Amino acid sequence: MLRDLNVDIHHLTRVEGHGNIRVNVKDGVVEQCEWQVPEAPRFFESMLRGRHYSEVARITSRICGICSVGHTLASVKATESALGIVVTEQTKKLRTLLKHAENFDSHVLHIYVLVAPDLLGAPSVFPLVATHGEVVARALRLKRLGHEWGSLIAGRTTHPTTVVPGGFTRLPSAKDLAGMRDRLVESVPDLLATLETITALAPMIPAFDRPTEYMALSSAEEYALYDGFVQTVLPDGDRACYAVADYRSCTNEYVVPQSTAKYTRNRSDSYAVGALARFNVNHDQLHPEAKRVAASLGMQPYVTNPYMNSVAQVVEIVHSAYEGLRLIDELLAEGIAEESLVQPAGYGSGASAVEVPRGILFHEYAYDRDGMCTNANCIIPTNQNHANIQADFDVLLPHLLATPASEEQVGRAFEMLVRAYDPCISCSTHHLDVEFVR
Repeated sequence: MLRDLNVDIHHLTRVEGHGNIRVNVKDGVVEQCEWQVPEAPRFFESMLRGRHYSEVARITSRICGICSVGHTLASVKATESALGIVVTEQTKKLRTLLKHAENFDSHVLHIYVLVAPDLLGAPSVFPLVATHGEVVARALRLKRLGHEWGSLIAGRTTHPTTVVPGGFTRLPSAKDLAGMRDRLVESVPDLLATLETITALAPMIPAFDRPTEYMALSSAEEYALYDGFVQTVLPDGDRACYAVADYRSCTNEYVVPQSTAKYTRNRSDSYAVGALARFNVNHDQLHPEAKRVAASLGMQPYVTNPYMNSVAQVVEIVHSAYEGLRLIDELLAEGIAEESLVQPAGYGSGASAVEVPRGILFHEYAYDRDGMCTNANCIIPTNQNHANIQADFDVLLPHLLATPASEEQVGRAFEMLVRAYDPCISCSTHHLDVEFVR
């Protein structure tokens, strides 16, 4: 049992952005145990003020190069809510299909490139090229599929060009959609191989449980990614629902000394968002094939091991692949109709929420009568997970100190925990209130 411990991980690797892990134990007494975010704020809300509504999504897509699709969709949905724009069913289906593409793309990257090295004892994915070449080749095939799937609908996956308030500026052809359908079908062997790989590596996932509150979009119609209401669930099954317009009442942002990103809390001192939260909130609405995969991995709600977020991402990859097939079949059967953009019916304020790979994302805007943005607010998934990561740290440390783990093993366990959340740290440090005292 360790009685003296010093873990100082400056700028954790294999995550987006800069985060530090500081743990210090002296003579059995915990003197410090912190998840620190030192990045400078990026002021995206301020950049939006004075911009026309047609420009806003182009700017907010730059909040993240990985979740560009999600930020674009949240942005156009908030603008449409503020301007009284009601899009067509075809637009909703295409946007939902695009949302599945983003989740598929990002989850493949996270599981294979960022998490797998931990489970295989490698410092990065590069040494795995020599030792696990086929696994790396499979990862690249699936990653390319996800990227090109998103680009087919959005013009490009990173910083989309075709998704705008009121609809799309360009629609995919029936021929291209049919081609993408064929590629999704052809990916099934790689999906099955992914499941085999995760099953083989499952014993390497740390056994750790900390019940918390889980928050995600929910819908009576589907496993919600593009639309729905906000639902939270506690491990005892107690659920609470919130309208998207009331998102501030369930996010409750606040600041802490060790983080330039805000923290959030709701019914508990912290809550979790992301694939595991979605699984716990919406498990019953997973595609049957995804449910089968979850069962084969021993996953039934409520899963309270945060390391299992990466496994929940595998379940969602399968779900998105099969839901993508379903949506393409529906769009092809109905025929792709050319549609004009739906125009604003008025000007005011509106909020939206979508699920991005890392969890529920909120955007809110206000527009004046000229369509110029007068106020903006964005609450990012990683922003919502910071407090939960810290709460995990507080429980994980005594758990590890009670085992025969070495200092190096303790540090690795903390690193793996943060990576399991798939954090997008830069994206969460986007806003700062400054009061000038003269």
